[in-house]
Amino acid sequence: MHVILKKLARILPRQSQRQQIIALFSVAIVLISTIIWGSFGAATSQIKRVDVFKDRTERPKVVARSAVTYLIVGSDTREGLTQAEIKALKVGSTQVAAGKRSDTMLLVHISKSRDHATIVSIPRDTFVLIPEWTDGNGKIHPPSYSKINATFGRGDAPLLVQTLESMTNLRIDHYIEVNFLGFKEMVDALGGVEICTKRKINDPKSHLVLPAGTHRLDGITALKYVRTRYFDGMGDLGRMQRQQQFISAMIREASSAGVVLNPVKLVKFINAALGSVTTDPGLSQDDFLTLAEQLRGISTNNVRTLTVPLSNENYYAHGVTAAVLWDEKLAAQLWEKLRNDEEIFVERTPKPTTTTKDGAEIPNKSGEKKQGAGSSPSPSPTDIFKSRTAAVDSCGALR
Repeated sequence: MHVILKKLARILPRQSQRQQIIALFSVAIVLISTIIWGSFGAATSQIKRVDVFKDRTERPKVVARSAVTYLIVGSDTREGLTQAEIKALKVGSTQVAAGKRSDTMLLVHISKSRDHATIVSIPRDTFVLIPEWTDGNGKIHPPSYSKINATFGRGDAPLLVQTLESMTNLRIDHYIEVNFLGFKEMVDALGGVEICTKRKINDPKSHLVLPAGTHRLDGITALKYVRTRYFDGMGDLGRMQRQQQFISAMIREASSAGVVLNPVKLVKFINAALGSVTTDPGLSQDDFLTLAEQLRGISTNNVRTLTVPLSNENYYAHGVTAAVLWDEKLAAQLWEKLRNDEEIFVERTPKPTTTTKDGAEIPNKSGEKKQGAGSSPSPSPTDIFKSRTAAVDSCGALR
C-alpha cells in the first residue's frame, strides 16, 4: 500500500503539500474500500444457506422494531480441516465423527439504538420440550422431551431455532453457523487472540496443556481452549464461561487499531469469518456490512456476556438424564428484557440526601431518605443475571 501511494504521488498534479496529503488519503480510502468490498463480495457469494424459518407461520411477535437478535451456533463438523489439523486437534476424522452437533449456542441481541449488545450462552444440555416438527420426508414428529443439543442432530438448524423461539418467546432474526475451520481461520487472521487463565490447564479430552498466566493462542490452540471442560470440575458451565471470556478477548482484538487500520489483516479476517459459515437466506451482503459497522460502534464496555440463569445443573425428568434446567423466574425476566430491548445491567444513582447533627437521615417530600450535604451518592449496579462486560480482563475468575 505504501509503495502504491508513493507511485500515485509521482503522477498526481503538482499541488501544495497539504492538498497532496488530502488527495493521497482519499485515494488510500478508496483503495482500501475497493479491496475490502471486492473481497467481501467474493466471500459472501460462497456462503452456504439454510432456510431456518421455512414454513413457520407461528413465531414470536416483533416487540422492539429495529433491534436485532442473532442465533450463532458453533458446529463441530470437521469438514474443511486438513488431516494435520484434525490430528493436532485430536477430534477424529469426518468418518469417525460423522455429521455435526451444536458445540456452542449464543443468542446475540443488538439494541435498536446500536449502543449495546448482549451475548447469552445456551448450555447444550438444556432440558427442553421439542415442539411438534416435520422432517425432510414430510413425517410429523410429536412433541418430546430432550436436551437442546439433540434438536440439531434431529432436525438441524430449523428445529433448533423453532425450539429456542418456543422456549424464550424471543424472535430470532438471523441464523449464523460457524464450523471448526471458520473459527480457526478467524483467530489466525487476527494473528492469534490473547487470553489469561488463573490456573494451569491440563485437559485429557481436548488435549490442551497451558500453564497459568497470559497466552496468545493460535487457531488450533484456541479451538482446544473453547472446547476444554474436563480439568476443573465445572464441566460445560465452566467451558461456556471460558468461551465468553474468549469471545470478549476476540472482540477487543478485532476492534483494535491493529486490525481496523490494517486492510490486509482486515480482509483476511473478513474472508475467514465468511468463508466457512452457513446463514439464513435473509442475511445479505449489505446486512453483513451493516452489522460490522454497528458492532464497531459499540463500546466493549457495552457488550455484556452471560449464561442463561439456571436452577438445576443435574436435572432428571421425562427420561432425560443429567440435563440443566433454566431458572423459571430469572430466565423469563431475561427474555422479557431482550424482547423489550431493555439493558440487562443497570446503574442507578440515588438522589442526594441530608442528615441531622446526630447522623439520622431526613426523609424528603417524596418519602425518600436524605443524606448529608456535600455527599455524592455512588451508582448502585443492578446485575441479577451475573453478566460480564467484554472490556473486562479475560483473567477474571469463573463463577
